Amino acid sequence: MKWAVRAESWPIRGGFRIARGARDVAEVVVVELHDDGLVGRGECVPYGRYGESIDSVRLELQAGCEAMKRGARTRALAMRAGAARNALDCALWDLEAKRQGKPVWELAGLGMPPCATHTMRTISVDSVEKMQEAAATLRDARVLKIKVDGGRDLERIAAVHEAAPGALLVVDANEAWSTDQLVAWLPSLPELGVAVLEQPLAAEDDAALEGLERSVPICADESFHDRGSFSHVERRYDMVNVKLDKAGGLTEALHCTSEARRLGLRVMVGCMVSTSLAIEPALLLTPSAEYVDLDGPLLLETDRAGALHEEENDLLRPSPSIWGTA
Repeated sequence: MKWAVRAESWPIRGGFRIARGARDVAEVVVVELHDDGLVGRGECVPYGRYGESIDSVRLELQAGCEAMKRGARTRALAMRAGAARNALDCALWDLEAKRQGKPVWELAGLGMPPCATHTMRTISVDSVEKMQEAAATLRDARVLKIKVDGGRDLERIAAVHEAAPGALLVVDANEAWSTDQLVAWLPSLPELGVAVLEQPLAAEDDAALEGLERSVPICADESFHDRGSFSHVERRYDMVNVKLDKAGGLTEALHCTSEARRLGLRVMVGCMVSTSLAIEPALLLTPSAEYVDLDGPLLLETDRAGALHEEENDLLRPSPSIWGTA
């Protein structure tokens, strides 16, 4: 087997801002596995919040590829959970689909192929006025995710709700709220159209959620990575955001959705800002999810050739030419 690892930059339309900062391009790492004329591909997004960088992920992928012999999938999963393992795991699934002449959904025992699904749309954190303008352009979306930062957040949420009154709102603080802000603002959220509050507190401070009376369900993102996170989150959160880059691949993410259901936790399927090569595997998780947040490719100026998504309808369509089919 031969392999190739490369970094790519994909411009983001209008930029992307959350509580931790802003960026104008999506920096991704792609791994290709070449075997007997077949190619399996996977994509990941290194995330500084978890101590990852383009260089560190490339080194992890090179080491993982060099270590692969027989039992390659087991070796991939022996890597630490994170972006590098995700890219390699997804590339292995893609390669195995081509070897066996079967799509990944069938290899994974899912029973049916992924269907077209609607995704929520994201509004970056900005001034109240600019967020209201952004919401007005997305007023027909079914669900809007609002990024906030602990500033004028109730005003931002109210402005978005006014501009898109028919949309359910998911408020994502990316750990930016204090406990005092959470306690003060939480009761007001339902009347502002908020259906879910995502990661309001820093992961290391979320013990304050235990026993907290809540008016909307609270979803774990930075506090939840893989199956090892359930013991931490099950008493504090009502929902978990399963992302392949955090879980370390499709294999682990499938286990996470199954375990969440067993524990009675609701599921959101999320993503980093990425191309459709990273989104295709995540589409296999959507039947298990109550909320789908996979609009990463819709934020880019251009996507990979072969992508079939309908941005104007917030509709994600599986792209057989990109990943996961024979």
